[in-house]
Amino acid sequence: MAYFLPHPFKLPLKPIAASSAKRPLNCCAISGEGNGAAVNLQKTRGPVVAEIPLGKIRRPLSRTRANDPQKVKDLMDSIAEIGLQEPIDVLEVDGTYYGFSGCHRFEAHQRLGLPTIRCRIRRGTKDTLRQVYP
Repeated sequence: MAYFLPHPFKLPLKPIAASSAKRPLNCCAISGEGNGAAVNLQKTRGPVVAEIPLGKIRRPLSRTRANDPQKVKDLMDSIAEIGLQEPIDVLEVDGTYYGFSGCHRFEAHQRLGLPTIRCRIRRGTKDTLRQVYP
């Protein structure tokens, strides 16, 4: 079953026939489940969305702030019940992923023991990375 999803992902998801649907710009079609299961991505335009192992995402800003424990717990409950609703944003530079947003969602996935997290991947250069994290 394929689902039509404009960026950013919002529920409810509506099934479409893969062969007959016209996709607008800045969207993709996915199939599968979140929370660690594989997601098959058919890219159209805009950022790529994919499941990335938690251990492959560097979190350079995690040392500078603490997450709100209640927000993490609420997210854990929500993710366990209905899955991740909004992918986190990561910057891919030379094959390495850097996460600067989604701190609470990332920690909730860690605490739930989930192996991957759905990410909106934007590509950048080392200069881009230096501007974000000098």
